[in-house]
Amino acid sequence: MEDTEVESWIEHVAALIGPNVYLQAAIIVAVHVIAGKILAWIISGIVGRIADRSTHKFGDQLVKLVHHPIFVSFVLVGLAIATDRIGMPATPAFITLGVLKTIAVVIWYRAISKLVQLFVDIAKRDGSSRLVQTGVLALLHNVSKVAIAALAGYFLFLAWSIDVTAWLASAGIVGLALSFAAKDTLSNLFAGVSIIMDAPYKSGDFIILESGERGVVTDIGLRSTRILTRDDIEITIPNGIIGNGKIINEAGGPPAQHRIRVAVGVAYGSDLDHVIETLETVATEHPEVLDNPAPRARFRQFGDSSLNFELLAWIRSPVDRGRVIHEMNCAVYRAFNAADIQIPFPQRDLHVRTMPSP
Repeated sequence: MEDTEVESWIEHVAALIGPNVYLQAAIIVAVHVIAGKILAWIISGIVGRIADRSTHKFGDQLVKLVHHPIFVSFVLVGLAIATDRIGMPATPAFITLGVLKTIAVVIWYRAISKLVQLFVDIAKRDGSSRLVQTGVLALLHNVSKVAIAALAGYFLFLAWSIDVTAWLASAGIVGLALSFAAKDTLSNLFAGVSIIMDAPYKSGDFIILESGERGVVTDIGLRSTRILTRDDIEITIPNGIIGNGKIINEAGGPPAQHRIRVAVGVAYGSDLDHVIETLETVATEHPEVLDNPAPRARFRQFGDSSLNFELLAWIRSPVDRGRVIHEMNCAVYRAFNAADIQIPFPQRDLHVRTMPSP
């Protein structure tokens, strides 16, 4: 093809495109489709490589979530520009742009919701996460769902040029009225959030409350905490009471093991070394007493009628404390009888200085 023919073909295409706004709009849409495909492919590749470096290997799922919204967003932008290029009347143009914006909001709402769910599922598979153990993950997930839905609704109002100022003012007044009407519930709610975030205990811990309740934590909710006592009675306590009280977590600290104490008195004149050896032997022979830390006996004080000793031993769980102490007391009593170690009882000498006359 000669130069003159090429120039005439270009002039023909330019003349064809120039006055035809519909063809221009179609070209704009096509360009945005191609650009969206390229950009989505580039971003998906970068995101996929970054995600694959993690130990969870969730790159394929993340790429699928990111690729579709990016591509569709470029297509919607192209359609919006094409709509403006065509020069539609005001009402059809407003409806068309509103529909395109609505589609964009819905697509990104679904994508972000699935993305949040993906990270939540990954965190749940990693059961060692502190967020999972304390229940903070479930709280954050619920809060994020509400926040995403609220933002989606806000952008939908903006897409159709609806003034949300009056709605926000009304919501504020309603929220203020509800806060006064349900102040006790809100107090428990905020205390529950504080307990979940601060994590003074978690499900499965053995705790003692300031009011005397003692048991295993079975559930930590936003309004209340449930504990199961040793009598198999479930107690539900409002978080507002727990949040303002003293809590003893017997399963707290780095290990979950628990130390028990067995107090016993022996008669004055007893062989101290023999008593200590007997007590430590009783603890060592018990199947549920841990070898590390090793059990030990300590001479605590001189009593009125006895030499007071204390046997210290570690068990695996504080739940077994009552039963193990019972078994240790029985074993100590039998061992003292076998070793001829006397457990004295309180004695008082009464001196009568004068006798009453008949």
